Amino acid sequence: MIMRFLLLALLALFAHRVAAPAQAPDAALRDKFAARVFEDGQGGRLLYRLLQPPAYDSTRRYPLVLFLHGAGERGSNNVAQLKNGVLEFAKDDLQARYPAFVVVPQVPQNNKWSDTDWRALQAALPAQPSGSLRMTMELLKALRAEFSIDGERIYVTGVSMGGYGTWDAICRYPGFFAAAAPVCGGGDEKQAELIKDLPIWCFHGDKDSAVPVVRSRNMIEALRQAGGAPKYTELPGVGHNAWDYAYGDPALFDWLFAQKQGAPAAP
Repeated sequence: MIMRFLLLALLALFAHRVAAPAQAPDAALRDKFAARVFEDGQGGRLLYRLLQPPAYDSTRRYPLVLFLHGAGERGSNNVAQLKNGVLEFAKDDLQARYPAFVVVPQVPQNNKWSDTDWRALQAALPAQPSGSLRMTMELLKALRAEFSIDGERIYVTGVSMGGYGTWDAICRYPGFFAAAAPVCGGGDEKQAELIKDLPIWCFHGDKDSAVPVVRSRNMIEALRQAGGAPKYTELPGVGHNAWDYAYGDPALFDWLFAQKQGAPAAP
């Protein structure tokens, strides 16, 4: 009888654990990003997620990271853009070392951060920003008015389509960002003179079949020819998922948060 009772108790405990599993780590990190909507006053709406520093203190000034997602995360659910890489910024140890705002807007389906051909081996900077990038810059202005954000420590990073968006943003708005980390994207080499002094760390896998690795190689070479000193990590044997390696490297965060406008680039 006692053995039967113990067996039933163990089965009941097992069933409870199966029925009520602990929250997945990624879900807990996603929940740290508040779902928000930005309206530009002209009928435009931009969905975005916002991570605030822990124990936010309005008397302090905090850095802000703009994260631009890839093409596969476009849509209207205000969730998909949290898929690749950005959750690393929400981890407790990183926020303890570098408390920061992280803003993650979502591009609507069929739109882009930069209106350019991703598969082309070369492309000029479009004459006008895409609608999503324009609204994102307006969003950053609004966030700076709402929160205590250090205008000298605003950073941009992005993956794939967001890598293109990162290059577009720093070329289109030179002097706005303190540093950039484009991942598996590409830009207009003719704009290198505008950004040669900006701290840049670029990542790309040499087996990328979605975005030609030559797009990053050419941008880095153009910057060096212009007198810049960008950092470049080309990942041997890695395909399109260079973000796993970029944001999986603690050195990227140490480098990124060390940069500040008006100060010499940190190594």
